[in-house]
Formats: sequence, C-alpha cells, structure tokens
Amino acid sequence: MTGQQSPEVTGDTSNDNRRQVMYWRLLARLFDPEEQAALESASLAVVEDIGLPAKLLDPQASIDSVVQRHPELAAEFDGLMVPEETDEGGEDSESSGGRDRAAEVRRAALVSKVLLNVFHSPPGTVTADQLSRWQSDAGWLERALGCTPGELRGGRAGGRGAAPTGTGGGGRTPDLSRLIPEIGPELGSIEAGLVKRMRLREVLADPALAARLTPSMSLIEQLLRDKDNLSGVALANAKALIRRFVDEVAEVLRTQVEKSTVGALDRSVPPKRVFRNLDLDRTIWKNLTNWSPEEERLYVDRLFYRHTARKTTPQRLIVVVDQSGSMVDSMVNCTILASIFAGLPKVDVHLIAYDTQALDLTPWVHDPFETLLRTNLGGGTDGTVAMALAQPKIAEPRNTVVVWISDFYEWRAEPLFESMAAIHRSGAKFIPVGSVTSSGRASVNPWFRERFKDQGTPVLSGHIRKLVHELKTFLT
Repeated sequence: MTGQQSPEVTGDTSNDNRRQVMYWRLLARLFDPEEQAALESASLAVVEDIGLPAKLLDPQASIDSVVQRHPELAAEFDGLMVPEETDEGGEDSESSGGRDRAAEVRRAALVSKVLLNVFHSPPGTVTADQLSRWQSDAGWLERALGCTPGELRGGRAGGRGAAPTGTGGGGRTPDLSRLIPEIGPELGSIEAGLVKRMRLREVLADPALAARLTPSMSLIEQLLRDKDNLSGVALANAKALIRRFVDEVAEVLRTQVEKSTVGALDRSVPPKRVFRNLDLDRTIWKNLTNWSPEEERLYVDRLFYRHTARKTTPQRLIVVVDQSGSMVDSMVNCTILASIFAGLPKVDVHLIAYDTQALDLTPWVHDPFETLLRTNLGGGTDGTVAMALAQPKIAEPRNTVVVWISDFYEWRAEPLFESMAAIHRSGAKFIPVGSVTSSGRASVNPWFRERFKDQGTPVLSGHIRKLVHELKTFLT
C-alpha cells in the first residue's frame, strides 16, 4: 500500500469540500454583504463543474429569472428541502450507505440560492419590484419546504394541509415538523419590514407600480392602517388590493368550511324524488324478489331515494375580535370566516371589533371587504366594552357560540374574565382564541391562559382550520 486514497474516497472528499464551499459562501453572504473573493471564485468553479448556471450565484437574480432561462430546474426546487423518505428497513439513503454526495453538492447550490434570496433582503427604501421579487422568492422557499406559496407567511388561509415532516437524520435536512412553524413568522416579519420600507403612498398613487404589488397579510395590514390617509387613485388602488386579498382568502376558507356536511340527516322529511337522489343499490336489493330467471330481467315496482334534508337548529355565532395591531392576521381571517358562516342556513352571525372602544360590525358581516374598511387598527385593549355589546346578543345560551379572538393582554382583566366565565356557565359555548393564522404563532397572556384551562375552555391557537373544525362541530 502506498498510502494513497482510493478514487472513491477521493471523490467523496472532493464533493464534501464542494458542498462546504457553497454553505460557507451562503453564511458569509448572509452576515456580510461584501463579497469574499476566494469563496466567490471557488463557488463559481463548483457551480460550473456540476453543470448548474452561474446565474445561481448572482444575488440580484430572482429564482423566477433563473427558472425562466433554465426551466428544467423548476422541478428541482419543488420539495428541495423536504427530507427523503426512508427505505423499507427504516434507514435513509445516507445511513444505508447509499449517500449520493454529488447530488448533495447540487442540492447545496440550489438551497443556497433560495435561502440567500429570501433572508438577505435589500437595504434602504424598497421598490414595488423588489417587494414583488422577494414575495416570489419566498414562494419558492415555501415550495422547497413542501408547502404552497403564501402558506407559511399567512398570506393564504390554507395550503396542501399539514406541514411535511422528516427524520432529521444524517445532518443534511432538518425535521420540518419543528422547523416550519418557526419559519412562517420569520418570513412574515421580513415581509412586514420590506413593506414598511416602501414609499407605499407613492406606489399606490401610480397605477403601474400598484399593479406590481402582490397582496399579502403584511401589505394588507399597512393598507388598513393607512387607509384614512389615502385618497383618489391611491385609495382606489388600496381598496382593489384589499378586495383581491379578501377574495383569495375567502375562496380557501369557503372550501374548508364546505368540506364537511352540515347537520345530521333528517329522516322525518321525505326524500326528494329526483334522479340525483336515487339510491340505486337499495332499489336493486329491495326488488330482487322480482327477478325473472327466464327473461334475465329485474322488474322494479318501487324506487328508493336517499335522504338529503338535514337537521339544522337555528344557531347564533358571536365573533368578538381584538383589532389591535398585534392581532391583525387573526382579525382579517376571522372577519372573512364570519362572513362565510353568515352565508350558511340557520346561522345567525354577529361580529364585534374592539380596542378601547367597541364597534358592532354585524350589519356588514356578509361583506368582509366593507367590514375591514370600517376597522381601526391599533390602540389599547379593553374587552369589557366589547362584552357590553356581546352579552345582550346571547338570547338562547344552548344555541350560542361566542368566539373571542385576542392576545388577552387586557386593561381590566378580572372583570372581563368573570364575564367570560358567566357566559360559559350559562350553557353557551365559549371559545377563546389566541390566534388563527397560517403560522400559528401567538403571545397569549399567561394569566388568562391558565384560567381558561382551569375553566375547561383552553385557548385555541394555530392554523385557522382548527377554528373551522370547532365551529362546524357546534353549528352542525
């Protein structure tokens, strides 16, 4: 033996070094905007050697532009950061000896591009084009994590469903079941920072620039905060963006609400004798005695139909939502959700928004766009003023559900909780909600959290699907 390494080991070492070069460049770029010449030249050599375009290293190039020139890369970006499935023996490709180090280098280059574009935001004043580009790149990151664009940032109420999970083994990819809930709020925070650094009023006043904006929760929050300072073309463009966002979220929420049936079958109501209700299997079964073996025919003398009428008891849904700035995501989602439930048969929906004053928005509950335009974000919180409007609406406690959305950092905590406990004792269903967003992050007053838990009405926080499920269970 001469002490020389085998070609296989040499190749593995070379690929490991290449991967490290890509990640060292990523870290250097994230923490220092100045180029490191050695890392840049080494990264360029790696990218060219593995057959990827040099444009991946251009910090000004969006992922859209890369994919447009190299469409074959689109499939590689999708699910890029989702851990690979384990084999039948319970081992992944790395632990079973099948580690593809060359593929890891390629993955490192693509992952670096996604992360750098998203987490290295442009300095200074942000233009409409820069915001649009960042939103698109963030969408590619969400796709790389196995989600739909906008899902993690709270820009959409739903997506593919539960976040993908992984083993976290091998040190290559993290456990996404833990990572994804943390990434969502961070993406939302970056996006909010970009929106705040825009000259939003100037952008809205220019129809061409306004048309480049993609509505998101961060943008809608800024529009709702600034709507009273807008007029003319700027106000019209702001309203158009808000309505577009509301319509997109409503479409997703409406699908979630309609997934489960409303009410149990009411067999006291005769089924409608129409073809779509025909129960073919039962009709055949009940008429089998009319089978003619000689003619090989079944003579049907009675048709059977399915029951489709459902038992529905008139229910009242009272939604009380904290309109302070920290609750804007939940407020927007729940305002839209209230309008959807208001469209269901025999559901009487009331909507109240509050900070230090309360506003009964029930007359506009069917139109979430108009409702949001009447909100006034910010200020303190005094839930007792909202309680004064909510309590008189509880006419039949057994048929009433009260949903209270807030972080519960209240000025008069003791009297407010006593009123909430009284609602619970009356027989009405009381659902305290800390947040109903796509990210699920919420800071809830621990004093309230413990008392709600002891009362048997724990604070609901998480994806808005949780609230949809709770309401459907009670209202149907």
